[in-house]
Amino acid sequence: MRVIKVRGKEWEKLVNRGFTRHARVEEKVARILEAVREEGDAALLRFTRRFDRVKLTPRGLRVTEAETSAAFQNIKPEFVASLKQVIENVERFYKRSVKRSWRIRGENGVILGEHPVALDRVGVYVPSGTAPLVSTVYMTVVPARMAGVREIILATPPKPNGSVDPHILVVASLLKVSAVYKVGGAQAIAAMAFGTKTIPKVDKITGPGNPYVTEAKRQVFGYVDVDMTAGPTEIAVIANHSANPEFVAKDLEAENEHAGGLAVLITTSKALTKTIRKTVGRGYIIQVKNLNEAAEAANLLAPEHLELQVSRPQALLRRIKNAGAIFIGPYSPASVGDYAAGPSHVLPTGGTARFFSGLGVCDFLKVSHVIGYSKKALESARGTIEQLAKIEGLIKHWESVEARLNEK
Repeated sequence: MRVIKVRGKEWEKLVNRGFTRHARVEEKVARILEAVREEGDAALLRFTRRFDRVKLTPRGLRVTEAETSAAFQNIKPEFVASLKQVIENVERFYKRSVKRSWRIRGENGVILGEHPVALDRVGVYVPSGTAPLVSTVYMTVVPARMAGVREIILATPPKPNGSVDPHILVVASLLKVSAVYKVGGAQAIAAMAFGTKTIPKVDKITGPGNPYVTEAKRQVFGYVDVDMTAGPTEIAVIANHSANPEFVAKDLEAENEHAGGLAVLITTSKALTKTIRKTVGRGYIIQVKNLNEAAEAANLLAPEHLELQVSRPQALLRRIKNAGAIFIGPYSPASVGDYAAGPSHVLPTGGTARFFSGLGVCDFLKVSHVIGYSKKALESARGTIEQLAKIEGLIKHWESVEARLNEK
């Protein structure tokens, strides 16, 4: 790992890493999106042959019940038991954030409130390149289900033999996913955004992916909603003299398992800097004077995962403003959040934790404002409405109110 200074050029580059756009990727994705929009299933089949080396028919795009049943025979039985426990953890966490309708009553019969409604149909993208991201299924589907989404579909690239990883199918089945489709890459995003004869158009697309998937999500935003345009995964660890060097090293190395993953150590300990510099490969070490400076550096970095491996993590937590997920204490590695704790591992990257949150129930809801006025209440507001409507030159707005007040 490389030691860099706060406020130096390398530090500034790290803080402003953001989401990198590439003209070649943008152009290629735009062509794929347009082809799927114009040709539908035919384009999906063509791109699946080209990119995944798998030849499918239109009917073969959708996973059958027989394939799902067979998946249960191709996994270890203990996987299902473990999975059910994890799903229960995720459900328990999100149950606390389910949003309800509310109303307040004011003078003269005024009623104001909010009416949350779940999205009708959501699409989940599950990568399956070097390894199937099984955990992504329950980390995206469960909060959508808790929000009340009626229909959830899943898209994932087929394996070379045309099948889908059995673990993905088992999780999807246990969570009652409406349909699973064998399609990956930007073409999968296009299919869910625009709809084809086989794959229905959704209201929102969630889930991680490679740069082509991420760029496709960026380009279809507006046709549908998306969770976020996430970049490579990342971790920052704040550690002082009390931290176990092995724990710190293992957590940083775990992040480096991901292609392009970012690992950062922010520490007050020169001894720890010396150890980690020798034992961990890729990444950066930020040497700071005290934990106040460490918190400031972390807030500027706004990492996806932030571990607090210090003697009093709860006290330091109060100083943290920007992080996708915060892991407190020596026995809370980011891996427990990736797989089992409960909060979704779909988190903001690239410094976007300054303004984005991790995936939650509210991401699958839209809220309508509720406004109810009596004639008496409308009368009390007439002066304000008339003044503002005339200032803005929208006389018909005022007349719509006046007609009600002059009603015989």
